[in-house]
Amino acid sequence: MSTKGRERRDAIFEMVRRRGFVTVEALAVDFAVTSQTIRRDIKTLCNAGHLVRHHGGAGLPSSIVNTDFAARRIAQLNEKEAIANAIADFVPDGASVFMTIGTTMEMAARALLRRKGLRIITNNLHAAVALHSEADFSVSLAGGSIRPHNGGIVGAAAIETIEQYRVDFAIISVGAIEADGTLLDFYADEVSTAQAMVRNARKVLLAVDHTKFDRTAVVRQGDMAEVSALFTDEAPPKSILSILKKNQTELHVCGTK
Repeated sequence: MSTKGRERRDAIFEMVRRRGFVTVEALAVDFAVTSQTIRRDIKTLCNAGHLVRHHGGAGLPSSIVNTDFAARRIAQLNEKEAIANAIADFVPDGASVFMTIGTTMEMAARALLRRKGLRIITNNLHAAVALHSEADFSVSLAGGSIRPHNGGIVGAAAIETIEQYRVDFAIISVGAIEADGTLLDFYADEVSTAQAMVRNARKVLLAVDHTKFDRTAVVRQGDMAEVSALFTDEAPPKSILSILKKNQTELHVCGTK
């Protein structure tokens, strides 16, 4: 993948973010490339979950509904792997851990397999499947209703399960982070479960790739002030860096291989 192509796609995304919608023709003129090149760029950005295609152009994904889980599973794979490995390096052997829903959490679960003696409580069916065969681990899956689109377990029973524990770490992810440090996601029932994990953990580890700083969502999950350590693949925007410094939140920028 050429650096020039990536820079153009980054610029396309920024243009769409500012305007809300941009046509293929306008982008082709602005970047002095063919319409076919722009369509390929838009396809790449859409596959990564950054944009959505509309007739004649592209716009931002909805702030109400999250990108399809299957699409998110293949988006930013290298970045998510780097984040997952950094989290696995951070969590010590013998720790107790909550894990929330999400594709990054699924990769973090696999990375944690190199640790020893973990006690893990999760509402993430995919994470539980990845972890359950490790004989040295104790894995508990929260009760409740399974969301078919992402394998998340939610509802009063899930929250009741979580409230029974007090753990060392809550490893969480979110759908979006606003410039003021507000943590956002897309579904209220998933957020309620994640909030229960945050309340019952000594430290909160937030795992997000850089695209979460360029998105928005509709449900408030919490605030960056609740986070003990942020794991991401690129340096966050200046506004977030200021919040991290103010709250003495650790920052781990995880480079890709």
